[in-house]
Amino acid sequence: MASNSKICKLKISLSDIDRNHYDSLNLTVAQHPSETTERMMVRILVFCINAQENLEFTKGLSAVDEPDIWARSLDDQLLLWIDVGEPSPERIKKASRIAKDVKVYSFNRKSIPWWEQGRDKFAQLKCAFYRLEWEGIQSLAALYQRTMQLSVTITGNSAYVATELGECEISWVSLQA
Repeated sequence: MASNSKICKLKISLSDIDRNHYDSLNLTVAQHPSETTERMMVRILVFCINAQENLEFTKGLSAVDEPDIWARSLDDQLLLWIDVGEPSPERIKKASRIAKDVKVYSFNRKSIPWWEQGRDKFAQLKCAFYRLEWEGIQSLAALYQRTMQLSVTITGNSAYVATELGECEISWVSLQA
């Protein structure tokens, strides 16, 4: 954790309808000094989308050789590698060699050109790529508080998020499954 990180504490009531996964999550998330609120909120949303046993945030931007989120087995095998943003094809190729499953969630205005430039290289990899709707992410970031209670309902390719400050819906598209 970087020395000037902001700490966010979250209580999340999660309902993932399609996966029949229901959970109450208590998360503590460190926001790196160079990380935008939008990116941090994407990490939280992506954590909810992929919620499972042994899923955890890594050191993120403080450790360039780690993903943003991962799941490890009890014998320390890397089961799931999740990157948020627009990583290089080389980074994802490396991740696909060391993790059983790799997912990438892009989310900002650079997402479309990044995908178009890397599509051919990404197509050679057995990885999943998603693009989150930027307007929804901005709405989600507007709900940010250092201590939050959220209700997150996921169905299909969208998540409905409700907090005491308001609510929003975030959609995503699968670029490569």
